[in-house]
Amino acid sequence: MTPVPGPVICFGQQPCGFFPRRFLFAKFQTARRLQAELGGEIVFFYHDSDHDPRETQTTLRAAAGGEPVCLNFTFENKLQRKYSPLYLKRVPEGWRDNLARQLPRLVGPHAVEAFRAVRATTVADFCLEMYRAMGLLEGVRVARSSDPEIRRAACPVDDFFVDVPHAGEVVRARWEQQALRLHEGGTSYVTLPAVPFTPEQISPTRDSRLRWMQSVLHCTHYIAGAGEQAYLRREDATEITFINRDPIDRSDEAYTEFPV
Repeated sequence: MTPVPGPVICFGQQPCGFFPRRFLFAKFQTARRLQAELGGEIVFFYHDSDHDPRETQTTLRAAAGGEPVCLNFTFENKLQRKYSPLYLKRVPEGWRDNLARQLPRLVGPHAVEAFRAVRATTVADFCLEMYRAMGLLEGVRVARSSDPEIRRAACPVDDFFVDVPHAGEVVRARWEQQALRLHEGGTSYVTLPAVPFTPEQISPTRDSRLRWMQSVLHCTHYIAGAGEQAYLRREDATEITFINRDPIDRSDEAYTEFPV
């Protein structure tokens, strides 16, 4: 999609469920409202370099007021689940069909049909295809943090992760104290063998993400969720006008409305 003149209205999010969480839907809605007022383009910074499997947990309810049901992808092995970036976590054979059999009691027929139609082989691609099927990406430019071109174009940052091979998988290791480290929990870390790496392997941490993203996207407006407002380093991008996303109820639950 070719960028258009005028404001660049941006928001960022990790893949956040195979049906997106309602707070992400609210970001899309906020962006479209701003675009109607200001013109310009909408850019979705899709942070698919994140590795946390909890990000894709999807909470559904069989009916209003019903008990929540939490679903997620399964993963091919423990190492991939814990440390591989979401754009490289593979969707195991049979996962889609097994989960699709559970969906009719939780979502409408259009959602089930769209879910069954997705053939993506990685977690991040699967989520993105679902968001596209829901019409959320119509007229929106998607910029992925895993994209080698974006990584090459981004400014250097001191705080970052590196995608490196390890035990037959690619893992996202934190670069700190001049070493590549995997966090096992608490104060426990595994230090990986030193290997050379290039910008194409680098993705930012939470604290360096805004400056890294802005060096490529040059957004004029950024829509921030409730959690982001607590940690965004606004001093790293003083040229941006920050906008709070529109409120939405049950923000952590999944949005499942599909165009008919």
